[in-house]
Amino acid sequence: MSVSRHRLVLWVGSLAAPLVVAVALIPVRAEFAGSAMALLLVAIVTAVAVVADRGAGYVATVSAAAWYDFYWAPPYGRFTIGHRPDLETFVALLAVGVGVTELAQWSRRSRRRHDESARLVGAVAEGAALGASSEPARTVVERAEELLVEVLELRACRYVPGDLEPPRARLLPDGEVENAGMLWPVEEWGLPGPETEIAVTWRGRVRGRFVLTPHTAHPVTLERRVAAVALAEAVAGSLPGASVPGGP
Repeated sequence: MSVSRHRLVLWVGSLAAPLVVAVALIPVRAEFAGSAMALLLVAIVTAVAVVADRGAGYVATVSAAAWYDFYWAPPYGRFTIGHRPDLETFVALLAVGVGVTELAQWSRRSRRRHDESARLVGAVAEGAALGASSEPARTVVERAEELLVEVLELRACRYVPGDLEPPRARLLPDGEVENAGMLWPVEEWGLPGPETEIAVTWRGRVRGRFVLTPHTAHPVTLERRVAAVALAEAVAGSLPGASVPGGP
């Protein structure tokens, strides 16, 4: 509810901001060129697109074009445009607003992907440092479990030493997931429940497995899955084998 309310506030503000500016400058309309008003409205749309979401950017775009037409394109006070230059400005307002909104959306997605990639690389690097350290096996296990929960956005994770269990769904080295002998559509359905495992091998021998408890139908990107496998491999040499976790 709070997210929806916040989005509603953004959309209302996006609708109102161009209207307020267009109305506020009516007293100087005779001295203030229509093209200058159009540029001011584009600046408002740009600000909305940068700080809000795509929907708010589109709302601001439509609002800016509509109020430019109503208040700044003769005949005033009507949604009618009587001159070709004003029509061209109206169309340009719409086109630029859509373009700026999409550019801002692309920039946000790129920034999120970069931030996520940096977090995943950091988690794998921490796992590698942990695997190369002289920390007790129990410490390595506990921290590796925490990192895998973060990387795969799990409900829980536990390390189990010993052989694998054939019936269990498994996260493969290439990031794909095998379940009942078939590849599982993780991007759509998330990791199969109730549990999926990552096999832990060291020098060609199975030491154990990380048992993953995922959230129901929570999609997990290939990048996250590959990072999780790399993390498990990075700590493999420091994990216990067929003994109790925390042992030598």
